[in-house]
Amino acid sequence: MSDKLEQYLGTGRRKCSVARVYLRPGKGRFMVNGREIKDYFGNVFRFEAVSKSPLVTTEAGTKYDVIVNVVGGGPAGQAGAIRHGLSRALIRANEGNRPPLKRAGYLTRDPRVVERKKPGLHKARKASQFSKR
Repeated sequence: MSDKLEQYLGTGRRKCSVARVYLRPGKGRFMVNGREIKDYFGNVFRFEAVSKSPLVTTEAGTKYDVIVNVVGGGPAGQAGAIRHGLSRALIRANEGNRPPLKRAGYLTRDPRVVERKKPGLHKARKASQFSKR
């Protein structure tokens, strides 16, 4: 007899952040890197709202416990990576979640990243002030 734990994995990426999101049947706990989501993102509530938005969209807030391992980047990138990974995990849990998540735009990986610095410039695009004489 196998007591295999039912869980769904989704990997999300945003900027330099990578999030592995594990979805397990439960009561709605949301853990990020071993801490509650409120403790992890602190007082910046918009990051918490971004991270939880797929659960709100699919109305699955209290059906699953969410365990997240996220590395790299800053809080905004990590919140976006969690949202992307959570959306993918919700689809693995129930294929019927795909249309609302697709409509909300949560399944598309955001390709925007920081532009590299070019030689001869101060930053990616900032050049020295032009002097005619």
